[in-house]
Amino acid sequence: MDTFRRYHSMVRGLRNSCEPILDNITLTRVTNTGISSGRLHWENTLGFFDVKGAMVPAAVSVFPREMYQAPRSWTEQAYPNLIYFNEVDAGNHFAAWQEPEIFTNELRAAFRSLRDEGRSS
Repeated sequence: MDTFRRYHSMVRGLRNSCEPILDNITLTRVTNTGISSGRLHWENTLGFFDVKGAMVPAAVSVFPREMYQAPRSWTEQAYPNLIYFNEVDAGNHFAAWQEPEIFTNELRAAFRSLRDEGRSS
């Protein structure tokens, strides 16, 4: 918990309350999914920043205080079917908590083209 607070002490928007964090921990514990989520990281033998060539439609929002800010050139190589790329003004790895409005707007913008495409079919 101390590491989490130290990491986010510079970022505005995270409430002093531990409730959101405890909610996530509880949800993981009650549903017994902690091991499987940790296993994804443990068993991943690919380099984190290796280009993977994912062919599904992908959207990337770059948050300014994220530990790694993916440059567009790398993103286009990693996701050949990139449908959305944007750099936003606030937030980091926990943007959904810190900047829920920006995060929601990014999700809507990212998949708008797919939604519009489905309507025209």
